Amino acid sequence: MSWFLCSGKSSRNAKKKKKQSNKPADQISSIPDQAKSNLALKEAGKGSGSDHIAAHTFTFRELAAATKNFRADCFVGEGGFGQVYRGHLESSNQEVAIKKLDSNGLQGNREFLVEVLMLSLLHHPNLVNLIGYCADGDQRLLVYEYMPLGSLEDHLHDLPPDKKQLDWNTRMKIAAGAAKGLEYLHDKANPPVIYRDLKCSNILLNEGYHPKLSDFGLAKLGPVGDNTHVSTRVMGTYGYCAPEYAMTGQLTLKSDVYSFGVVLLEIITGRKAIDNSRAAGEHNLVAWARPLFRDRRKFSQIADPLLQGQYPMRGMYQALAVAAMCVQEQPNMRPVIADVVTALNYLASQKYDPQVLRVQSSNTSSSASSTPRSRRELRNS
Repeated sequence: MSWFLCSGKSSRNAKKKKKQSNKPADQISSIPDQAKSNLALKEAGKGSGSDHIAAHTFTFRELAAATKNFRADCFVGEGGFGQVYRGHLESSNQEVAIKKLDSNGLQGNREFLVEVLMLSLLHHPNLVNLIGYCADGDQRLLVYEYMPLGSLEDHLHDLPPDKKQLDWNTRMKIAAGAAKGLEYLHDKANPPVIYRDLKCSNILLNEGYHPKLSDFGLAKLGPVGDNTHVSTRVMGTYGYCAPEYAMTGQLTLKSDVYSFGVVLLEIITGRKAIDNSRAAGEHNLVAWARPLFRDRRKFSQIADPLLQGQYPMRGMYQALAVAAMCVQEQPNMRPVIADVVTALNYLASQKYDPQVLRVQSSNTSSSASSTPRSRRELRNS
């Protein structure tokens, strides 16, 4: 799924001042005016010793060679940015993922520059690692570490019959890791960063199902000082956009928390954020789930059928409670992401073993059935 323009209303300043700055590389000939706010991130990085763009620059020839001239058998997927290919860098003997900007696509030089700046200056185990980029002539490409397990979306939706479904423990591990990546952007980055495009297809999985957030072309610097929000044109993916942001263009950190709540619901239910193939009233995941939050007896209807009942009931209640808080309509009612991380870290640490629970259940049943017999024997003696 690609991202979209939710509304035509824009809050961009009419006057745009041109600003001199150090460019990330000689190949980028001009920096769009809309990206000037993101240049502050580069300046902020100087305080932590990151006073230059650390990403490696590649020529188009190098990346064409790495992908065998972008051959079809190297193609691994497509998104809002363009096509993604698996490549091998001879110089470093490294497997990489190479995104090739679609010149006719939605994202352009501004998003390309934002992505390079963001991922060059922000580093965390739950953010995808940008290895380098190419801005050779009119070619725009991004080079990332290769994530062999693909995206979370690949493991939740439209699974082929031979693909293993995610068990409960793995789902909670992925949810906790994605939340940690978001916590880093909100609480550790200075100034804070609003991701703005959190969705299952942007959560990539490394070996061991270790999640990393990717695609930062829509990221914005968060409000600082006395400001409560950032005003911007509304962009994101339908079904994940916070309602207040979609209606007003006022972007806050809580906008990301809403999107995370939708992702958590997808992880729990196995349903898509928007699925028009479902029955009427079930197209929108949040709208379908909200009435069910109020009745614990209906929680079993929410759980992904592919789990086949293999989940801890208490853990399910707690995970749904976190998701319900994140997708509150009023942003001030949503938790901060640090509290979400605390809750999900706990759930991820509670390892569920269906075999142990089956043995415990069997022993409990045996004890319960033997108790009356023992009492009868005592009465008769």
